[in-house]
Amino acid sequence: MTSFPELGSPSSVPWTNTATVWRALLALAVVFVMLGTTGWTAVRSHKATGDARTASLSAWLHGSIAGRPLPAPGTAPETVARFFATLTGAQQARLADEYPIVVGNLNGAPSVLRYRANRAALDRARAVEKRRSHASGLSPVGRQEALRRMHRFESLRAEGRQILAFDPTGDGRVAEVVGDLDRAQRVSVVVPGVDTNVLTFEKSQRANSAPVGMARSLYAAERKAAPGTRTAVIAWADYTSPAGVGMDAATGKLAAEGALRLRAAVRALPGDSRVALVCHSYGSVVCGVAARDLSPRVTDIAVAGSPGLRAEHVSELRTSARIWAMRDPDDWIQGVPHLEVGGLGHGADPVSQGFGARVMSARGAEGHAGYFEPGTTSLANFAGIGVGEPASVSCADPNEACTSGT
Repeated sequence: MTSFPELGSPSSVPWTNTATVWRALLALAVVFVMLGTTGWTAVRSHKATGDARTASLSAWLHGSIAGRPLPAPGTAPETVARFFATLTGAQQARLADEYPIVVGNLNGAPSVLRYRANRAALDRARAVEKRRSHASGLSPVGRQEALRRMHRFESLRAEGRQILAFDPTGDGRVAEVVGDLDRAQRVSVVVPGVDTNVLTFEKSQRANSAPVGMARSLYAAERKAAPGTRTAVIAWADYTSPAGVGMDAATGKLAAEGALRLRAAVRALPGDSRVALVCHSYGSVVCGVAARDLSPRVTDIAVAGSPGLRAEHVSELRTSARIWAMRDPDDWIQGVPHLEVGGLGHGADPVSQGFGARVMSARGAEGHAGYFEPGTTSLANFAGIGVGEPASVSCADPNEACTSGT
């Protein structure tokens, strides 16, 4: 078991002396810096919390409906669901319209109501950025950022989009549903990696390298793989991801925080659908941490381009879900040291034979950002897992039965 302070687990790695530890830490730091200067991603800063969300939460906590107090954020999804089930449609709509930033992110609230609330929240956030873009004294860079955020919020609120979670605070968090979540038999949750925020949630170029593009591509592939299966895919960027390749990307702090949110999101999914987590890059670290206490409805965890799952072997994940891994031969993530020292690094290489994952083919992926491109074996493998047909997966080694026992 590797030593991850976020998980409170002991280490069994045989580091023999302080000098060895410091040399390993230095080597890790050098590699991460090198990767950062050769195209992993650009560093960004996280901004301070806005007052609008805080004010809305305060009003909600002091609010009521029909003489009844409102459930506090963080209340068990089952309890929240029972509360909303006792309300009339008009009462539900009133809460969504009056407290959109709360209802839109409230696990257990009806999905359709969350879509409505987040549309209203996006309207308000767009108005804020529009006013900010005209504010006197705003720098050209600040004005450009305000305009970019305003246009992003316009896009997210477009007709037909189903925004399951939205928080404009700081760099922003968002989750979107593709398909009918309430009727789905199988749900896939796409968990993206570093530099994921409201502005990078979708892209006009290289669309399938952004969370919503990944989700749409996977949904189309699942529909093709199993036309008779009702599926839904969630582009889940509802956690604070690392900004570039600094210490946040090399440690598990943000992954641990994201794992708590991911567990809650899965627990709150409507119905009794089976769930697959499809995790890319640092998103796989989030999934690895989350695996240790996931809902049993999660049948599979598939990772691509992973720096590690913060474990030395699949048995350390303590989950009944099948663990799948893939990596394209040209993916630069293979250059990340697959070890952990003092909380730095993410553990064993998930595609290594000793880790024990089911290693899938990534044929056609072409690098770190290409796993969700239509026509690739990597996408077809994700789709097979997503629709509950793991036996259809193509293994990385044709001579190895990665689908045995599925």
